[in-house]
Amino acid sequence: MRAAIPRRPNNLTLSMQTRTVRTRLSAPSLGIDAASMIAMVVLLAALVLVLATAMASPLKDDVAWLLYVARKWLGGQRLYEDLIEVNPPLIVWIYALPAMLSDWLGVAPKAVSAPFFAAMLLGCAWWTAHLLHGRAALFARRLPVFGVIGTVLLLLPGVEFGQREHLLVAAVLPYLALLAREMQGEREPPRTAALAGMVAALGCALKPGYLPAFMVLELVGRVHGGRLLRIATLSAAATLGLYGAGVLVFCPAFLDKAVPLALALYGGTDTPCWEIVRQSSVLLGGVASVALLATIWRSTLPGHQPFLRGLLIVLATFALVASVSYVMQGKNWFYHRLPAAFATVLALLLWGAEVLRARPRLNLRLAASAALAVVTLGEFAWSDYARLKTWVDAAVEPNLSTEVKLERLVRREKAHTYIAFSEWIALGFPVVNDTGVTWASRFDSMWALKGELWRARQDGATPAAWPIRRWITRDFVANCPDLAVVDTREGINYVAVLSASDPAFAEAWSRYHQIAAFDGLRVLKRDAAGCTAPPPPRLPPRVTAMVMEPP
Repeated sequence: MRAAIPRRPNNLTLSMQTRTVRTRLSAPSLGIDAASMIAMVVLLAALVLVLATAMASPLKDDVAWLLYVARKWLGGQRLYEDLIEVNPPLIVWIYALPAMLSDWLGVAPKAVSAPFFAAMLLGCAWWTAHLLHGRAALFARRLPVFGVIGTVLLLLPGVEFGQREHLLVAAVLPYLALLAREMQGEREPPRTAALAGMVAALGCALKPGYLPAFMVLELVGRVHGGRLLRIATLSAAATLGLYGAGVLVFCPAFLDKAVPLALALYGGTDTPCWEIVRQSSVLLGGVASVALLATIWRSTLPGHQPFLRGLLIVLATFALVASVSYVMQGKNWFYHRLPAAFATVLALLLWGAEVLRARPRLNLRLAASAALAVVTLGEFAWSDYARLKTWVDAAVEPNLSTEVKLERLVRREKAHTYIAFSEWIALGFPVVNDTGVTWASRFDSMWALKGELWRARQDGATPAAWPIRRWITRDFVANCPDLAVVDTREGINYVAVLSASDPAFAEAWSRYHQIAAFDGLRVLKRDAAGCTAPPPPRLPPRVTAMVMEPP
């Protein structure tokens, strides 16, 4: 039997076949390319918004203070002795890089710090996207994943951009991605795992209170098939050990002075845990939602991408333990919520994206969980919009901010030295950063004095090891600030407390007279004579009462 001779296709047939193949390839390709393009446009818009806002608005007080400390430390002042700070030294060493670069370029610190932090965040985002690439259909391309992670990292903190918790969560993301891969039985790339462990350990070193989150993560990974002693784990432990040894050798004052000071006085600014829980309903509700979604993954998305379920479990675990750490710190400050908030938002986006991609069969449980995810993500988006709007408003109309008003007053009076009697750091920083005026205290604010008064109420006596009042009054008399700000919105009259405890301070303070009042503040200027010159004529009783009366 003769074999059939295949017919040679004519030109029309070839044309139709080629067109069909191109159509099949181009449709999904264009969709993925479009997703990459949209993600990059959104990321670029977020980057421009954040950098423009950071440049035009006053620096966040904590960031401004740490940049000031880093600059003074580079200039030869002793950390934890000449400059009182209670955070571990790593954050000062990191901030020293933009501080040094800003001095070298002769520009404002925020002109360097904002791009510096953005580069760090986007670098971690790209690395995380690379580690997730190809592990599931959702991660088939790097650019959309990079765009989503980078956009969340840029926008979620708002004015808290560059805080320690912000840098911590960016540093830990590659570590979490590797842990999710390990839970699926994948072998760690040795060099990548060692580097991810080192970076995560440095992030944890910024806020050691989050160490339990890493310990719980390792246990969860072990339960879900991972190894307990991984390269990343060993690298992280070794890095923390080396960092601890470095602190002992190069910065022993942190353990000798900062830690005892914080243990003795930092509780004066605590908020009851029940109050923190009450005011964190959006965050804690989001964490609970993510934990629930991780639990019902198999029933709502049966047979779909076990790697994604493992990644969701990792994110949910980190969010849960980080939220517990936040509450236990006793400080109701928004930036303490950032690690838990980042993990929660990324987990919600992960779950929603997989539902949209896989389009599972609709059932009651899936509909309910989808509604829960949408509502929770909407609450996060709305609260983040409110924070971003406040930050952008401060950039668009900077003249309305208290910090800018103080900066203009400092420049108008041609002040060389300056101090603020308030627990609010922003009255000192970024005012000092932006004007170049000399800060007349070793403390960033009156938090330590508030802590001393709190401890005295607790123990019935002023702690002898921490004579905060004496340190503040000595700094004041020695530096003799040209301008002094008194915050009347607080319940403690710091000036009255210091005047009653030190006659030299009371004598120096009698040389100040009020020149301005706004936003609950009184601004006083020193007379032409110095703080140790013969005293000027006494002020009329009415004016004295105005200056010295408690708020």
